[in-house]
Amino acid sequence: MTSSVLLVDDDREVREALGQTLELADLCPILAGSFVEAKDHINKSFAGVIVTDLRMPGRDGFHLLEHARTVDPELPVILLTGEADVPIAVRAMAEGAHAFLEKPCAPQDLIAAVEQALGQRGSVLEARRRKLQLESGDAAARMLYGVSDLAEELRSRVRAVAKTTAEVLVTGEAGVGTPKIAEVIHLLSPVSRHPFVKRASGALDVDAIRAALDEARAGSLFLDEVGTLPSATQFALLDALEAGGTARIIAATTTPLEKIVAEGRFSADLFYRLDLMRVRIPALRERPSDIPVLFERYLAQACEQAALPVPPVSPEMVASLMAQDWPGNARGLMSAAMRYALGVGEPFDAAELGLTEQLGQVEKSLLIAALQKNQGRAGETAAALKLPRKTFYDKLARHGIKAEDYRNTKLPVDPS
Repeated sequence: MTSSVLLVDDDREVREALGQTLELADLCPILAGSFVEAKDHINKSFAGVIVTDLRMPGRDGFHLLEHARTVDPELPVILLTGEADVPIAVRAMAEGAHAFLEKPCAPQDLIAAVEQALGQRGSVLEARRRKLQLESGDAAARMLYGVSDLAEELRSRVRAVAKTTAEVLVTGEAGVGTPKIAEVIHLLSPVSRHPFVKRASGALDVDAIRAALDEARAGSLFLDEVGTLPSATQFALLDALEAGGTARIIAATTTPLEKIVAEGRFSADLFYRLDLMRVRIPALRERPSDIPVLFERYLAQACEQAALPVPPVSPEMVASLMAQDWPGNARGLMSAAMRYALGVGEPFDAAELGLTEQLGQVEKSLLIAALQKNQGRAGETAAALKLPRKTFYDKLARHGIKAEDYRNTKLPVDPS
């Protein structure tokens, strides 16, 4: 989180007092007594904001403001002055100051201005980071949408797995988008310039799997619903993997392979060979904050394909979208966006849920998302939601949620 504050004031006592005020607010002050001391901290990647006195010997606050805006026009600078001079304040804002505060300023006023500036700075740096990822060809940033912590963890996991040459097992519920994850892994991998071949596992006999491996050559072979591979094909694939020199296998399943192995329908040896690196895709109900982002993306894509204008998405519609469990996950949400784009109905049947039910679904989704973020730790989750523990546990009971079901769910493993 962006929390650094470059604090510039030539008066040591004032500088240290303001620095203490910032520290008490859990911020990280960097103290400087002059422009010369401060300028080395000012660069385009500075993850913080500047608070500077206006009146200083030599190069004053206006000079520092000009320098900061030359280095980075989006770096917030807050000016402090002991003079309540309206023309000076007007000049400061005209020259690009983020805020202008009169000394002595109340601690709450200083902290409020600084935190607002830090929020703005954080957004700017995040936007730049995302743009750089897109421009540098980061397929995870370009193709895997979402703003939740779980979405960012998924992108990070995909990037980490892609760097290896080991086999990958992608798991998740039906409709979460395992083929897209497999494609992103390939695009980010050392073999991205080689073929990416996709096959439905259930239709592969021994000759077909050998042909697919040959086609993929030094690239990647994606086996969708790998649990449906015929028995003879499983052993042929295992033999090829043990012989080495074949394509990298990225396998996907919406049914826990452990269960299929236990039932005797899948080779345990092949399972352990494929399960070297696992990527679990969270369901939409686990990350409700991603639903509006994904819906608007799918809606824009549908309208572009059909050469139609993009219809508005109201706040009420967003709330209703987030109130759904979406058992079809991304595939179901995509279908809903397509229907809405074509004007053949709402993306959901609002009549099925009244306001109370919709609010209940949203509350349930938020509880689950918070438990996921805190790995099922009830105390931390209650604190994060700012709920008394009794109220928190009452809500869990009302929605049939058990905190222990979400322990360690942030780890890339299949919870079932």
